Amino acid sequence: MKPDLFEAPDYYNLDDLLTDEHKLVRDAAREWVKRDISPIIESYAQKAEFPTQIIKGLAEIGAFGPYIPEEYGGAGLDQISYGLIMQEIERGDSGVRSTASVQSSLVMYPIWKYGNEEQRQKYLPKLASGEWMGSFGLTEPDHGSNPGGMVTNYKDMGDHYLLNGAKLWISNSPFCDVAVVWAKNEEGRIHGLIVEREMEGFSTPETHNKWSLRASATGELIFQDVKVPKENLLPNKSGLGAPLGCLDSARYGIAWGAIGAAMDCYDTALRYAKERVQFGKPIAAFQLQQKKLAEMITEITKAQLLAFRLGQLKNENRASSAQISMAKRNNVEMAITIAREARQILGGMGITGEYSIMRHMMNLESVITYEGTHDIHLLITGLDITGHNAFK
Repeated sequence: MKPDLFEAPDYYNLDDLLTDEHKLVRDAAREWVKRDISPIIESYAQKAEFPTQIIKGLAEIGAFGPYIPEEYGGAGLDQISYGLIMQEIERGDSGVRSTASVQSSLVMYPIWKYGNEEQRQKYLPKLASGEWMGSFGLTEPDHGSNPGGMVTNYKDMGDHYLLNGAKLWISNSPFCDVAVVWAKNEEGRIHGLIVEREMEGFSTPETHNKWSLRASATGELIFQDVKVPKENLLPNKSGLGAPLGCLDSARYGIAWGAIGAAMDCYDTALRYAKERVQFGKPIAAFQLQQKKLAEMITEITKAQLLAFRLGQLKNENRASSAQISMAKRNNVEMAITIAREARQILGGMGITGEYSIMRHMMNLESVITYEGTHDIHLLITGLDITGHNAFK
């Protein structure tokens, strides 16, 4: 087991822009990752198993709903703090960050924003503490980038709703206690429903044989005549804009998280290049390796500035969906490019589990696709700047 020697790059002294609270929150998450994630994550990724024992630690560092008000069990932090926590967790592993992102932005967020007070009091404190884990049911076997085409539906049976359908590629589904599920009513309008584990007809088979996010639990949500109490309908927002609002929050977290993965790959490659000797000198002394490393730190710095400014806009409730899309697409592409370049610096060692790079690279192949694919985010930017909808 190798010690975690990670040192975060900060080429433009961005720490000067952070408050003391930001730095305390970030440093607590960083130390937790070094202590509780780094020593075990390679083993769990090799086994393709989620380390359930880390759930309590995620809750303790405020990773579940950090921006949720304290009255509901959250930490009441701002959006930059949320981003920094996601950055540090994804520095450890994208799959672990996925677990936290889903819990925060895709389960707690819609209950907080679209639910009523009774729902907030019932679910949010237990989700914030990790006593309950949640999943988010939007993507279907035949509807990924076009969620509005979903076929999962529910019917009003008088004293309850009857839910039928299936969702696919759902993080946390195999062990979730509750699921926020998006389904169409009899008029074809999309609504959110809170489905609980013990409801008859609700099952969550696990997805196996993944080459990516191997330390994350992924599965399906299957509904066969599930009776959902009427009080489990989220009352305060409907239509496709409701789940897309959740995705905005998740994509924002990913924009920060991807920086963490890139930082880890860069830091690993820089340290290796200084230590690895070929032709009588460290490979860091060769021009082509310096080119790779210089480009890495430049792209990380640009991504940090993009995420920080987006966090300021989020704090002011001025961040648009298109701005969030740009940051998600740019920062994940940046991270996956850095992972590939870092792997080359390590040569053959870069493909082994002794280093984190290949695991990050495989994970980022999922991150560049989920919460809106790379190409879809380009079209969102295209629509925003031209006014022409290329989706239709």
